[in-house]
Amino acid sequence: MATLKAVRGTRDLLPPETALWNRIEATARALFARYNFGEIRTPVFEDTSLFARGVGEETDIVSKEMYTWEDRARAQSEKPQSLTLRPENTAGVVRAYIEHKLGETGQLQKLYYIGPQFRRERPQKGRYRQFSQIGAEVIGPPSAGSESPLRDAEVLEMLATLLDELGITGWSLEINSVGSAADRARYNETLREALIPLAPKMCGDCQRRAVTNPLRVLDCKVPEDQPIIESLPKIVDSLDEESKAHFAAVMAALDAAGVHYTRNHRLVRGLDYYTRTTFEFIHGGLGAQNALLGGGRYDGLSEAIGGPKAPGIGFAMGEDRLVLTLQTLNQGATPSQVDAYIAPLGEALNPAALALARELRRAGLSVELGDGSFRLKKSFEAADRASRRIVILGEDELQSGILTVKDFTTGIQTKVPRVELAAYLSLPAHA
Repeated sequence: MATLKAVRGTRDLLPPETALWNRIEATARALFARYNFGEIRTPVFEDTSLFARGVGEETDIVSKEMYTWEDRARAQSEKPQSLTLRPENTAGVVRAYIEHKLGETGQLQKLYYIGPQFRRERPQKGRYRQFSQIGAEVIGPPSAGSESPLRDAEVLEMLATLLDELGITGWSLEINSVGSAADRARYNETLREALIPLAPKMCGDCQRRAVTNPLRVLDCKVPEDQPIIESLPKIVDSLDEESKAHFAAVMAALDAAGVHYTRNHRLVRGLDYYTRTTFEFIHGGLGAQNALLGGGRYDGLSEAIGGPKAPGIGFAMGEDRLVLTLQTLNQGATPSQVDAYIAPLGEALNPAALALARELRRAGLSVELGDGSFRLKKSFEAADRASRRIVILGEDELQSGILTVKDFTTGIQTKVPRVELAAYLSLPAHA
């Protein structure tokens, strides 16, 4: 019988690496709380039309990468429904905003999420078919200030702070404006015209995108196509005065906050819902696919899926990319050591060892519980790998209430009264 393995494009995350994932997520949650974001959890699958209408039918995500199936009717009164595992989470968050009438509060909604997304892409380093994203959205009625360029700048400043607090150095921020929906449509037509004589000289994907979604041509990474792409018209020439003023205000706020950035005229991002500000944080340690995270403003998305006017801005970061970057910076996960390893001397002392472990754990200590069937040498070897100290529990220690503790860092062995044990184990090794 063949050995069962994880499906291609998926993987298992195991200790100690999961400790690094937990640290990233805990850092993000703590930061979001300081910026007054609340957590939202949406289903991992949605009605397929949500992504077709929101993300765009001609995007690569919708046309090639989604996991979609027909959910068969269970009764004659039901109709079958096309469902899709979420390939991104912004559309689902906006759907929830509409469904739960969050706009009627009149307040700005600041929401974050952490969870899996699914895309049927070609698996490669840092890119999987099931991948986890950390993201956030700021959305609300215009009366709540949701259109303000200050919201864009605050999100970018928050992300710069998050990367700094995670210990990621060497990142850079690239920003651009794709203008209003009208600006974007105008630029699309300008690009389409400019690509008519040029597309036949480009890669197959660019030839297709030149017809279906010209903006996506700017995302091409094929080296031979870069000189052609550099010669194409820039979107800045298609922006109206209002869009230019909005972007100038974003840059002014970033300058005031001391957040460094570069304007990248090619940065448009391919999802149909993006308007005005778009951005990416990049890092050289990731190679050609160097984006750590990205996002932008989506002022018309709510209306596109049947909701009220609700301008918004958001981002998503792949946790795999963050983990790879931290590992590149030599900040990867290391096996963790518990505060103490309890070694009962004989199986008859196992119950007493469990009682002692419970006592210490309730005092806030991390404890690994040995087994009385182990020889003392084996207990010491196991303890040395797993913990900072070993606590020996024999009949004498149980009767006297004086425990024998050895510190593996200093090599010092000490007698500690049981009533003082938790406090002693809380001390650093050199104390």
